[in-house]
Amino acid sequence: MAASMSKSLIFLSSVQKELAAERQAVKEFVENDPLLRRFFTVFLFETLPASGRRADEVYLEEVDHCALYVGLFGNSYGFEDSEGISPTEREFDRATATGKERLIFVLGSDDTARHPKMQQLVRKAGDQVVRRRVNTIPELTGALYASLINFLERNGDIRTLPFDAAGCPRATLDDLSPEKMRWFLSRARLQRNFALPETTAPVDLLAHLNLLDDATPSHAAILLFGTAPQRFLLSSEVKCAHFHGTELRKPIPSYHIYKGTVFELADQAVDFVMSKLDRSVGAREQGPQAPVSYEIPQPVVAEALVNAIAHRDYTSNASIQVMLFADRLEVWNPGELRPPLSLDSLTRPHPSIPTNPLIAEPLFLAHYIEKVGSGTLEMADLCRAAGLRPPEFRLDMGCFILTIWRPERSSATAATVTEQAAGEVTGQVTGQVTGQVTGQVTGHVQRLLAVCEGTLSRQELQERLGLRHRDSFQQNYLQPALQAGLIEMTIPHKPRSSKQQYRLTERGRLLLAARDTQENGQ
Repeated sequence: MAASMSKSLIFLSSVQKELAAERQAVKEFVENDPLLRRFFTVFLFETLPASGRRADEVYLEEVDHCALYVGLFGNSYGFEDSEGISPTEREFDRATATGKERLIFVLGSDDTARHPKMQQLVRKAGDQVVRRRVNTIPELTGALYASLINFLERNGDIRTLPFDAAGCPRATLDDLSPEKMRWFLSRARLQRNFALPETTAPVDLLAHLNLLDDATPSHAAILLFGTAPQRFLLSSEVKCAHFHGTELRKPIPSYHIYKGTVFELADQAVDFVMSKLDRSVGAREQGPQAPVSYEIPQPVVAEALVNAIAHRDYTSNASIQVMLFADRLEVWNPGELRPPLSLDSLTRPHPSIPTNPLIAEPLFLAHYIEKVGSGTLEMADLCRAAGLRPPEFRLDMGCFILTIWRPERSSATAATVTEQAAGEVTGQVTGQVTGQVTGQVTGHVQRLLAVCEGTLSRQELQERLGLRHRDSFQQNYLQPALQAGLIEMTIPHKPRSSKQQYRLTERGRLLLAARDTQENGQ
């Protein structure tokens, strides 16, 4: 069995002082991953105890013993010996001479900042092996993961790729959306200084993110950029339900099944929950815009839902279930915690161990998640600051279940305010807001009205709502509000003007004022 086999040694080569954090991150990543730690151990020279042997003898001997040489090339060339050669270059040359498998990761995209001899080493390595450029530690560990899995597969140590890395049967490159990949490139560059330019060809982006199994899109590629991901992976949908009471009972007042990429699923699910939560509007004296707050902070909801989408078990036939009750929000996520994580460990600092690294990496690059294991702690801090009970975690029936508590004042009556307010309040605005408009005031539109202070651009409105996808905003928020006559364009004769802004109409102001009066108890 593989568990009884001796582990392959990874020799990590770099300038120690410059890349100390990266070296430690690689070691911890390999040791904490349930699959990789079965097959690999990482050698770090700085962890060896002191001895009477020369340093160059020790590290070159370890190169001889290793199965893989991993070179991390930064800006510094490091210490030079009597021949003007650094230990990093000596190690690379030794690995080359002895026929070792070599993986080269070049950190940073500004080659002009590198020492001239490091520039030469980067070029020398590139003439012999494929180099990968990375900018961050998460990019490094994601790229390393894919390379190590490929190594294990080629050596016959594992028979199949992990789910996210395996090719999606029957899928072709035509099943991926170039527009969605262009959106990702633009956002990743803006949010994380992603190394690839926005003009990168789709196939080059997929290769960079390790999303191809030969020429076949991987499951991760379909989930990230597919034109219709659920055609191949039906259970990847997200089911959202809203209940007036505290128990799961029919009839269900509001129920939606969302489909799309992982980015679209996250945005849609967050929108669903936020549109059902109670909100409050602060005094304008606090600033130029009246502040809007929700009973559960939006970052808490987003963290809970994005984590579920990123870390679920996609081999399960179950879907993610999001259920909003009068007293709590529950997120049921197919799959269980990966060792060594436990329910207790989620309440204290812990490593990030993604179930789907090739899905988690693009979500990180697009700034949907952080990859430092801080998500559950941040949720707890935000809930505490909002006066809420801390989140609770449990495992049941093969699912990881997260419970986020609403304020104690929330009750079945309060929970129905959001659903009923439009009709009840509109009736109070005599003749100003018609029954026809009432039917068009969805929870999404109500959220839009709440943040529409003064004149704002489309981008500003999206940012206030915490929305990332323009299409979702246009379809679910902006167009319904325009059609209902609740907001208007400042340049109506040029709908596509780059200077276009939006503002509340008189009808929209009346509806919003009536809702605020209702919520504040008149």
